Amino acid sequence: MKSSSKGGLVYSTDGGRMCPECSQVLAQCVCKTLAKARAVGDGVVRVSRETKGRGGKSVTLVKGLALDPLALALLGKQLRTACGSGGTVKDGVIEVQGDHCERVIEALKKYGHSAKRAGG
Repeated sequence: MKSSSKGGLVYSTDGGRMCPECSQVLAQCVCKTLAKARAVGDGVVRVSRETKGRGGKSVTLVKGLALDPLALALLGKQLRTACGSGGTVKDGVIEVQGDHCERVIEALKKYGHSAKRAGG
C-alpha cells in the first residue's frame, strides 16, 4: 500500500504495525538501525570553555564525539567523575561544569579519543 506525503500507513492487517518513515513492518524496519549507525562526529574531539548565557559561570564543552547516546552518556559520567564536578549531555555535546579543559583532554586521551583544545 502507498502512503501519502502528509500521513503514512500505521497499521496493516497483513503485518501489524508499520514504520511511518519507511512504510515497512516494524519487525523489518531499518530506520532505527541506520540512525544508530550514523556517526555524528568527524573523528576529532574538540574541548572548549564557554561562559556565554550561563551567568558568568564557565562550562567545559566536549564536541565531535562519534558515539551513540548511551555511550556518550557513559563517557559524560566518567568525565564528570574525573573532574569532580557536575554536568550534562545535551544534543551530542558533553557539558562539564567549571573550567576543566586540561583534565578533560587527559581523560579523553586515556579513553582512546584524539582530543584537542578549541577556542582561546
